[in-house]
Amino acid sequence: MIGGVTNDEQRRLAIDLYNKTWKLFDGDPDVLIHTAHASAYHWMQVGTTANRARSEWLCARVYSELGRAEPALHHARRCLELVESDPAAMEDWDLAAAYEALARAHAIAGDADESMRYRDLGFEAVAKVSDAADGEHIAADLRGIQVPSANVGRTDRPG
Repeated sequence: MIGGVTNDEQRRLAIDLYNKTWKLFDGDPDVLIHTAHASAYHWMQVGTTANRARSEWLCARVYSELGRAEPALHHARRCLELVESDPAAMEDWDLAAAYEALARAHAIAGDADESMRYRDLGFEAVAKVSDAADGEHIAADLRGIQVPSANVGRTDRPG
């Protein structure tokens, strides 16, 4: 128990705040950021390494959507570090999601080469995802990344 909040309550808050974040993308950016971070905080208290990696992924996504490269890169890198630190705790799609976060964050930062490198790694990881729906969801996210203009018109990249 932390500050009078039970572990079950912490877990419920983490889940609810994670899900609420998705409803806030068109609203106040400060509320969006703080909601994502609040979820991450609760997962840090009671979550698994996988929960923590996914909360870092969400923070990276929020910052990418807001066009804030430095925090997007920070959280995307942290996501990958957590995924790689405990592969046995992850689902088979967590690595692909981490690569997607890095591809998106590098695109926001204007780094076409790194964006494409992580996008390619993401597609390779998607090919190893056993559930077709999970793999396609991440592949669609990868295809949706707006890569900086240095790679426009390339034909050697998927999507």
